[in-house]
Amino acid sequence: MTQACIAIAGGGIAGTACCISLDQIGIRPLWIAEKQTAHHRDHIGETLSPAANPILEKIGLLSLLRSAYHRPANSIYSAWGSGRLHERNAAVHLEGPGLILDRPVFDGDLYKAAQETDPQHVTANVSHVERKSGKWELSLSNGESYRADFLLDCTGSRRIIASTLSEIQRIDHLVCAHCFLKQVDTDITPTPATVIEAVENGWWYATLLPDQRLVISYFSDPDLLPCKLYQDIEAWHNLIEETNYIHQWIRTAGFSVPTPPRLSSAGTKWQEPATGDRWAAVGDAACVFDPLSSHGITTALWMAYQASQFIPDSLKGDLRLQEQYTETILRGGYNFLYQRTQIYAQETRFSDSPFWKRRHPSESNPTLPAKRHQTSTQDSQLLFP
Repeated sequence: MTQACIAIAGGGIAGTACCISLDQIGIRPLWIAEKQTAHHRDHIGETLSPAANPILEKIGLLSLLRSAYHRPANSIYSAWGSGRLHERNAAVHLEGPGLILDRPVFDGDLYKAAQETDPQHVTANVSHVERKSGKWELSLSNGESYRADFLLDCTGSRRIIASTLSEIQRIDHLVCAHCFLKQVDTDITPTPATVIEAVENGWWYATLLPDQRLVISYFSDPDLLPCKLYQDIEAWHNLIEETNYIHQWIRTAGFSVPTPPRLSSAGTKWQEPATGDRWAAVGDAACVFDPLSSHGITTALWMAYQASQFIPDSLKGDLRLQEQYTETILRGGYNFLYQRTQIYAQETRFSDSPFWKRRHPSESNPTLPAKRHQTSTQDSQLLFP
């Protein structure tokens, strides 16, 4: 009997994890992804929750976390709800610390592990998808075409496939301005920590990366950012100076800010539904949440593993596991919105600011979900704690 063709579009964390998870159940997928170049690029999103450990163990990749390139996320300091800096140490958590990843190394290790499963790897992107006679007809950027029985969209926030098959629910338009800083005074040993600081028009995140660079990120709404911030180094310096702790860390630890930031979307959004007739979205193609969740990587890994579990049944017409996957993503999303509202409500110093008004609970706040959407299922707690 000919094995069904499972096509994976995308070469990021979701796509590589899907290859590895499918290989574990004896499926050799068609993997459509450009050549891996992660080791040449910087990535934001470097926090790996300890909730990812059991998932990596299930797919045989827990050893990746033992790399000397990553560091334990032991200390997190936050100035949120007051002007004082409070420490949360991982030592008080039974599951132990998470990790601050060297993202290019982690992504590269996952990509290598996916290649070692020997998928049918096609170096290209999907340019067009059409359903014909019960099969997916895939047209690729290299001019080739393929047919598949089941399709996994792992193309990240581009949602090349899912965006044509279901609706996107966009909750906000949060933007991240970020940059990677190098030390100019290497006689100073910077503290391996993470700092989160609320300010009038948003909030800041900074962490020391394993390679001793400092990544700083400012989260705000597009209309509250200086015009063309990505070109204006003076405006970027002025924003940093408005912080109490971030700018002190930069200065006292000997870092410099020589360039304006890069901008990227950080808004909460998801596909509804995240699956359909012989297709599923995985990772950022399915949902993206406010970075407060710190669970983007864990979510992608969990989705990839779950997809490998429901696809064989779905191909036989049993959709129970696939429907459970879809419902978990939807309920988890609403559960996150509820918790996000509670977290933002803790910050009352800037109650007149448009940024905080938009996120405080009120009858007019469209992001506050109905109670029926809240969930306490194990999977939803894993993905969206």
